[in-house]
Amino acid sequence: QVQLVESGGGLVQAGDSLRLSCAASGRTFSSYAMGWFRQAPGKEREAVAAINRSGGTTYYVASVKGRFTISRDNAKNTVYLQMNSLKPEDTAVYYCAARPRSYSSSYSYEYDYWGQGTQVTVSS
Repeated sequence: QVQLVESGGGLVQAGDSLRLSCAASGRTFSSYAMGWFRQAPGKEREAVAAINRSGGTTYYVASVKGRFTISRDNAKNTVYLQMNSLKPEDTAVYYCAARPRSYSSSYSYEYDYWGQGTQVTVSS
């Protein structure tokens, strides 16, 4: 089992940047593919970005391509989401998730472990 704790959320203005971190504890972090999801009020949870175990393959939802970057440091048991050029529509609770597979997924039901979430609010 792995425990996930997100940090780095906050209130920013449109065009600003934030970096989210997700620290993992428990079993070997490098055994897990990781994903970042978000959920805005009244909307379904969506995959924002995902990364495979080694960090060599990434996925981004179309709306964040070119603005967000997912990365991981297996030595520090941490996955990051660098968010640049933030927009009001990026406002949501952001969750990190882990799945004990080599390859990541954009489907939330394929992830076994979730963090508690961190709020990101982008004002216009």
